[in-house]
Amino acid sequence: MTDIKSFIRTIPHHPKQGIMFRDITTLLKDPKGLQLLVDGLAEQYANQKIDKIVGIEARGFVIGAAVAYKLGVGFVPIRKSGKLPAQTIQQEYALEYGTDVMEIHQDAIAKSEQVLLVDDLIATGGTAMTAVSLINQLGGNIVGCAFVIDLPDKGGANILLAKGLKVFSLCQFNGE
Repeated sequence: MTDIKSFIRTIPHHPKQGIMFRDITTLLKDPKGLQLLVDGLAEQYANQKIDKIVGIEARGFVIGAAVAYKLGVGFVPIRKSGKLPAQTIQQEYALEYGTDVMEIHQDAIAKSEQVLLVDDLIATGGTAMTAVSLINQLGGNIVGCAFVIDLPDKGGANILLAKGLKVFSLCQFNGE
């Protein structure tokens, strides 16, 4: 099997000095890479009861929607503030220099629905934990948190695990 990491481009010093940006657009544009991505995540959760996949803006939309289609379940977006048209609930979260707000439609998840959270990358875990909080507020049961890339040195996956959540990633980039 081809290593999914071989499809991911690394851009040094983006968006600032010292950052090694993991660009999945090269993975998404390659037919084999996209198949590996969607099939790899779908196979991991094929035997679990999932009602909805929640994807975090913006790359989580592309990945989550494709996996939802493959699994035959619904898809729900979590977006930055002001992007969703109906009534929402919001959660503020910390960024490196300030804060931002994410939101989800109030009617996106019914109580006790089984939810899989999907995003492209887990680093420090702040964005994922904000999404978890929004899903919990709506009464969803999170069956797992799935990512294309884990940056284990940033500790985000461990934060999710410490909250009792199951975490899966297709690949890791250690020490970078």
